[in-house]
Amino acid sequence: MKTLIDNARMFPTQVARRPEEFRELAAGQAPQALFITCSDSRVIPSLITGARPGELFELRTAGNVVPRYDLARPSGEAATVEYAVRVLGVRDIVVCGHSHCGAVGALVRGDDLSAVPAVRGWLNHSIPEPPDTQDLAQAVRRHAVAQIATLRGYPAVAERLEQGQLTLHAWYYEVDTGVVSSHRPERDGEFMPL
Repeated sequence: MKTLIDNARMFPTQVARRPEEFRELAAGQAPQALFITCSDSRVIPSLITGARPGELFELRTAGNVVPRYDLARPSGEAATVEYAVRVLGVRDIVVCGHSHCGAVGALVRGDDLSAVPAVRGWLNHSIPEPPDTQDLAQAVRRHAVAQIATLRGYPAVAERLEQGQLTLHAWYYEVDTGVVSSHRPERDGEFMPL
C-alpha cells in the first residue's frame, strides 16, 4: 500500500505539469465509449486501449457481468449504463472478458463458492446457466457475447441501437500476451484479433 500512497501524494505534481488538460477534465467529460470489464486487477482498460483521462467511462463488475435490466430492483450497473448512454451520449459500448477469469472459471470448474456467498449469489443470479464448455477461453468469450445480448434489453441501449447511434462490441483480452480480439458475428461468431 505504501507505493500506492506515495504515488497518490506525488500525483498533484503530475497534474501541475499538465494544467490545461486537467482544467478541461474539470469542466466535464465526453468519453468515447463505455468500457465494461471485470474487476480483476490485471485488466486495466486505459492500458489496453491507450485511453487518456476522460476517454473511457468504465463499469467494472465481478466477471464483467451485466445484470438484466429491472427497474423494480435498480442497480449501480444499470445506472452506469443508462448514464453513459443517455447523459454522456457514448457511441460505443465494449464488454471485455479476459483470460484467467476467476468468476467464469469458477462456473466452468463447478467450484464450491459457499465461502463467498455474495459472489455465489451474484454469479447464480447473473449467469443462471453454467457454461456449456470446459474451455475457459471459449466460456469467457461466450459470456462476453451474452452480456451484449443482456445490454440489448436496457431501454436506453435499445433506443440508441434502433436510431443507429450506438454500437456494441464484445472483446476478449489475453492477460499473458496482451492480444485483444473482437467478436465478429458476420464470421460465424468468431473472435478475431483487432
